[in-house]
Parts: sequence; structure tokens; C-alpha cells
Amino acid sequence: MSDGMDFAARIAEDKAIRTNLDRIGKKILIMSGKGGVGKTTVTINLANALVDSGKRVGILDTDLHGPNVAKMLGCEDGILFSENEGKTFYPVEARPNLLVMSLAFAIKDPDSPIVWRGPMKTGAIRQFLAQAEWGTLDYLLIDSPPGTGDEQLTVVQTIRELTGTIIVTTPQEVALLDARRSVAFSRTMGVAILGLIENMSGLFCPHCKGEIPVFGTGGGERLASELGVPFLGRIPLEVPLMEAEDSGRSHLESAPESRSARALKMIALKIDQGTAVSSIKE
Repeated sequence: MSDGMDFAARIAEDKAIRTNLDRIGKKILIMSGKGGVGKTTVTINLANALVDSGKRVGILDTDLHGPNVAKMLGCEDGILFSENEGKTFYPVEARPNLLVMSLAFAIKDPDSPIVWRGPMKTGAIRQFLAQAEWGTLDYLLIDSPPGTGDEQLTVVQTIRELTGTIIVTTPQEVALLDARRSVAFSRTMGVAILGLIENMSGLFCPHCKGEIPVFGTGGGERLASELGVPFLGRIPLEVPLMEAEDSGRSHLESAPESRSARALKMIALKIDQGTAVSSIKE
């Protein structure tokens, strides 16, 4: 890991990171102030939507203590191939034009905890950025753990040309409180906020065709309006969406006409068209 390396090695690592990032178009950090709001679900489905539209996409899983991206994409058995004496790693291809880099591929026992302090986590993320051979990408989506800690700070400080952040919340007041912190973090760090997504916005009943406000609805949209942040859309709770992520299938392929799939595709379109751009400071 890069923690504790000498100055020359640090300079070399910085150069490798810049070289890799120069071949990537948009680099987006996906955040949530609170855990359990479906941030990783949003990340993988936005990635699939962008791939379906003809883009080449990478996902960097920086949730080091809970790296679930690979499992949810059905590629958890993938192998990281390396060359150059282990200094270059090739991300796993979850599907054509969708690449994944995750600590999960390097963990032999999925039940083993990752007991790392901040410097170790910073070193791991920098190593991912320096040594992953993505090739040319249209998008790099960076999935992060809840909060505004070491992982998010490392990404923002290392990727100087970060396109922006996307903040995922549910309509619940407690989730909205933490989403405010993610907005404040982005502005404090001088990073553009591409928008806010309200996930789990009502449960659609396939029998009565009605909507059940399990966690409420509209809270994310109201918060976005209050803070002057673009609102990207609402994603409802639906059984097919939960089934797809548990089985590692693409929800957009298995239930393309569902409300959640349509919402995710519309959000991806907004991001790709660049219609969601917030000023850095308000």
C-alpha cells in the first residue's frame, strides 16, 4: 500500500494515477450520508443504464469494509489478473463494457472483516487508482461507504478532476439530515454536486397498483430545492429490484418496464446529457 512510502515512490504513484485518470471521461463519486439508503443499488443500476446506452463504464468500490458491488453484479467469483510483478491489475468484467475493481476480489474468505485504520484505507484506494488498468472509459462511478470519512476524502483529494458527486437518500428525516452533511462536504471540498436522488420513494403494490409511503415520499426533492441542488429523480421500492440485486442480475434487463427501471434510466440520461450540474458553493 502507499501508506508510509518514500517521497519518490509517492511521486511515481501520483503520476500513475494521473495517467490512468487521463483516459477516463467523467469521474463521479456516489455518496450517502446514512447507511442503508440503497446507494450501491443505485450505483450498479446507473452503471448498467449507461452501458445499455452505449457507454463503457467502470465501478470502483471504495466501501472497503462492505464491498458488495461484485456480489450485486453477479461477478463475485471474478479474478483480478495482474502483470508487471503485481504492479498492474485488470478489473473484472461484470458484463461487456462494465468493469469492476473491488477489494472483494482479493478476499479469500468473504466472512473475514477488514480491520483497517485510515492510512491503510487511503493507501488501498490510491493503489486501486494507480494500478487498475481500466483502459479508456466514458465513466468511472466510485461507490463509497456511508458518511464523509477517509474514503470520500481520499477520492476527492486524489482525483483533482472529479466531475462531481451524486448524493443518495431516502425520504426519511434521519436520512435527510445525513444527506445535508454530504452536500456540505461536497461544497467544503469544492466539488460540484451533480444532484440528489430520492431512493425507496414509496412501495408500489403490484396488486392494488397503489403506492405505500413506507419511508414517506418527497423528502429528497424538498431537500434538494432547499439546498439549491439538482434533483435527479425518485426511485420507488419494488420487489423485482430487490430480487435482481440479490441474484446478481441486471434489473434493467429483467424488469425493463418497471417503475424503478424507468426511473433509473431517466436519471442516467440526465447525468449523461449533463443536465444535472450544481454550482460548487451556495
